[in-house]
Amino acid sequence: MLTVSYMRKQSKLSNHMQIYPDKTRTNSKHLRICAIFLLAASLANNNSWATQTQVNLGTAGNFVILAKSGISTVPTSIITGNIGVSPIDASAITGFALSLSAGSPFATSAQVIGQVYAANYAAPTPVNLTTAVNDMQTAYTDAAGRTGPDFTELGAGQIGGLTLVPGLYKWSTDVLISSDVTLNGGPNDVWVFQIAGKITQANGTQVKLSGGALASNMFWQSFGDVSIGTTAHFEGIILAKTAINLGTGTSVNGQLLAQTAVTLAADTVTSPAAVSTPTLVSASVVTGLYSNAIGQSLDLSTKTFTVPLSDKTQFYRILSGTMLTITKIRIVGGNVTITYE
Repeated sequence: MLTVSYMRKQSKLSNHMQIYPDKTRTNSKHLRICAIFLLAASLANNNSWATQTQVNLGTAGNFVILAKSGISTVPTSIITGNIGVSPIDASAITGFALSLSAGSPFATSAQVIGQVYAANYAAPTPVNLTTAVNDMQTAYTDAAGRTGPDFTELGAGQIGGLTLVPGLYKWSTDVLISSDVTLNGGPNDVWVFQIAGKITQANGTQVKLSGGALASNMFWQSFGDVSIGTTAHFEGIILAKTAINLGTGTSVNGQLLAQTAVTLAADTVTSPAAVSTPTLVSASVVTGLYSNAIGQSLDLSTKTFTVPLSDKTQFYRILSGTMLTITKIRIVGGNVTITYE
């Protein structure tokens, strides 16, 4: 026997679902399922840190890599999203084996799942790129100019090993990531990092996300060069005054927006906007640490998640690039099925 109750409010996020044993029954296994639809703001209001808004990228947000003086790669890199250079022309895009049809506003490359744009390509590309570069510079100024930091000179610039909550961070030094660092927060939370020096991430280290945090809400503004070591993993949007350099085998879930050049070496760079497959995350309390639900499977044709039933309280969210609504919750054998639209 199952008792199912729903409490529904308007939501800009995915839904929350709680599953726990019904302790009012003792002779057989009974479950009560409660699907709770919450405003994202109701969670954010419980945070003790100052709320930051996203940095507006304008049309620069249409590019996973955008640079003023060049983009180079040592093949083979895998880039998901558009790349572009301006005011330099296509001669500064090297290592990509570009294919350009006569009169086309963009080129293609086997290493780019998207289009490649340069200032000397056909209209409207030159004007569009000028606007995008200006938007990139405006975004940099926005991130660098925010006042009232929540954290100043945290770790004297050494953030390896730390867990960073949302907010505005400010350093007058270089920032070093010598070991894994975790950014913990919800899908609507924003991080802005103001760095007067360089960003240097050590080989093999990771920037990790937890609690449903999204790379598209993380803005790393750096006045100096950004260097991400070999086989390292980085999350977030880099707004660099100078160059961005990736070591061999590096992976980035984010965007690389540089006011000089971007250098790659057999790397994987994926725009957060390219992540469209929903993911089920869970936590033991509604406000706390969400992570990928263990054992989940997704049937895209029926829009249904299946996850093993837990004997403990569990809250679930669906993470997606668009708002989704949980429409049905069922217990099937030893599994929970969650259908959305």
